[in-house]
Amino acid sequence: MLTITQALYDQIVAHAREDHPDEACGVVAGPVGEGRPERFVPMLNAARSPTFYEFDSQDLLKLYREMDDRDEEPVVIYHSHTATEAYPSRTDITYANEPGAHYVLVSTADTDDAGDFQFRSFRILDGEVTEEEVRVVGAY
Repeated sequence: MLTITQALYDQIVAHAREDHPDEACGVVAGPVGEGRPERFVPMLNAARSPTFYEFDSQDLLKLYREMDDRDEEPVVIYHSHTATEAYPSRTDITYANEPGAHYVLVSTADTDDAGDFQFRSFRILDGEVTEEEVRVVGAY
């Protein structure tokens, strides 16, 4: 299960809406070994595409160095889908290389008549996708 604060949830959704019609992407870092998302890090979609996202390699290197200096790890890796449901695509599964991370997808398309976005979390390990519950809390 992913437990995330309302503030972080809201920041991820706002970033997805802000970058629409392009896919948004980013990371929520947290203390190593604790599995607690704390620090919101929106990233630039270097692909600038409505159907694909790509972290800028220099930005990603800088982020990993910064997380290392702060004893952090990527707890959540998120991106948006602009025209499809919030479910990992084959490309998303291929690029999922953080076995301990929660992969959050936000859809900015109303694909299920449940409103203008979906917020879902997945674990992706060795190409296998498992959806997990999302619990939104006021604070940890």
